[in-house]
Amino acid sequence: MTATTTEIVAPTKTGYWRPVSLAVFASAWGGNQFTPLLVMYRQNGGLSAVAVDSLLFTYVLGIVPALLIGGPLSDRFGRRPLMLPAPVFAALGSLLLASGPHSLTLLSVGRVASGVALGLSMAVGGSWITEISRREGTHAAVGARRAAMSLTAGFGVGAGLAGVLAQWGPWPEVTPYVVNIVVAGAALVWLITSPETRPRPEHPGRLVDDLKISGLGQRRFLFVVLPVAPWVFGACASAYAVIPALMAVKTSGAPIAFAALCCVLGLAAGFGIQSVGRRIDDPDGVRGVVLALVILAVGMALAAASAAALTIWLALVAAAVLGCGYGMAMISGLLEVQRIAGPDNLAGLTAVFYGATYLGFAVPAVLAWVSETYTGVTYPMMFGVGVAAAAVCLVVVTIAHRLDRRGSRTPV
Repeated sequence: MTATTTEIVAPTKTGYWRPVSLAVFASAWGGNQFTPLLVMYRQNGGLSAVAVDSLLFTYVLGIVPALLIGGPLSDRFGRRPLMLPAPVFAALGSLLLASGPHSLTLLSVGRVASGVALGLSMAVGGSWITEISRREGTHAAVGARRAAMSLTAGFGVGAGLAGVLAQWGPWPEVTPYVVNIVVAGAALVWLITSPETRPRPEHPGRLVDDLKISGLGQRRFLFVVLPVAPWVFGACASAYAVIPALMAVKTSGAPIAFAALCCVLGLAAGFGIQSVGRRIDDPDGVRGVVLALVILAVGMALAAASAAALTIWLALVAAAVLGCGYGMAMISGLLEVQRIAGPDNLAGLTAVFYGATYLGFAVPAVLAWVSETYTGVTYPMMFGVGVAAAAVCLVVVTIAHRLDRRGSRTPV
């Protein structure tokens, strides 16, 4: 279908991706600002460790539907209508979190709203940034890098500033969220200036058909992309949720600030490796994914050592290495998706990839539950299992690539 009801105007200047990037940044900020504050909510005494760690995962209930529905709907209706609500939900989530520091219900609903904002940003915003970058004459991989780095910058700045404000600023349970509301509002105003890149069909088919995502059965997606996806935020959750909680006995003077430091250090490492990840990645191989899994295995081993020794410097090294694993897994996974997808299923496959990445945020709650339920199981032992799991994923990816040396995209 060539006729459209959405006018696509050729850009007269470059840089239209920046407002979208800021909206993605604000949503990522809203999603991750909560992480270093986990220590604060634990110290408040009103919630159990499992309940607090579960809140880290709760916003996946907003992320996954927004990813799976928002991505395909943006292929149908355009990027702008589906992306404009993202900063609105980010601000709403922050407002709810600030309103109910002692209410599990308000905290949960706020986390879900933050998840909706982040889900829309990751699926729709990432595709929009990539398409604007292509129209402005840059390589497709540049768009993937811009999207990944916008997310990582938001995750890092949000966590770092929230930790500092909660540790030393006024109204620690409110001020961090107010700042995010202001940033999200500015992003919404600027986002209106970005051009639409997805034409709306004049005679669209059935809505249910648009929600079907093609390409899920492709061998490379199943056995190269999906094995690395949960490690993206599994690494992050280990670096800036589990490790700071274990180190609380050693950082009693400033536990929230230490948690923020782990966040910033890990995400800065991830941001840095993403900037060179496009050069490391091999379009004809799996070098990027393999390197990500190797780094993740090393990071899990260091996390096990830091959990056993409870040494601050070793904990920081573990957070940095896990951050590198996060960054490499993110950028290599996105590049694989871009090579697999066509223009009609890019947003959908990106949504599924991101949805799988967020399974990793269940790690802290699972580890906390295992630790409380089985007293003989220690955190060093559980991180050791993580090393073995990364090795298994590495074997799966390597074998899958060898069976598909020509880069076949044939469904299984």
